[in-house]
Amino acid sequence: MSAQFPDREWGSRTNLLSRIVSPLAATKLGSLVVRTVIQPVDRLVLKRTAGAYTALGPIGAPVVLLETTGRKSGQQRTSPLLYVHDGDVLYVIGSNFGQQTHPAWTANLLADPKGAVTLAGQRIPVTAERVTDPALAAQVFARFEGLTAAYSAYKQRTDRDLRIFALRRAD
Repeated sequence: MSAQFPDREWGSRTNLLSRIVSPLAATKLGSLVVRTVIQPVDRLVLKRTAGAYTALGPIGAPVVLLETTGRKSGQQRTSPLLYVHDGDVLYVIGSNFGQQTHPAWTANLLADPKGAVTLAGQRIPVTAERVTDPALAAQVFARFEGLTAAYSAYKQRTDRDLRIFALRRAD
């Protein structure tokens, strides 16, 4: 077993703001706002604070900054993602807000499973493994649905399988 990941959740998923944002994010308009406005701001906040703070922190959203290597460009790519924390594993899901295409970071991990996460002020090298076991995938997805109802909406909007990855420390 490798070392556990730090946990850096703050805020509350039960406060008024969270109760408003979660259902809004499940709508197509809300997803568009999150994807085009909040996500770029969150990427900046996470980078500037080395993953110690996130724009979604006040609503208790656990966000990690994932770095992958572009499969075509070879350039470093950075994506802020919600995650499910499971001790020595972080799970991330390629929902892409329910769009019909997989997010690029998932294809990057399939091509090169090495990456890094920035979380709680730490940059941690990771190795990704796609979750292919249907029972485990269902369990992990249920935990994402527990974070926000938006994941149920994302899954209903698309016919593709949402790629789930287990991230483990590489160091």
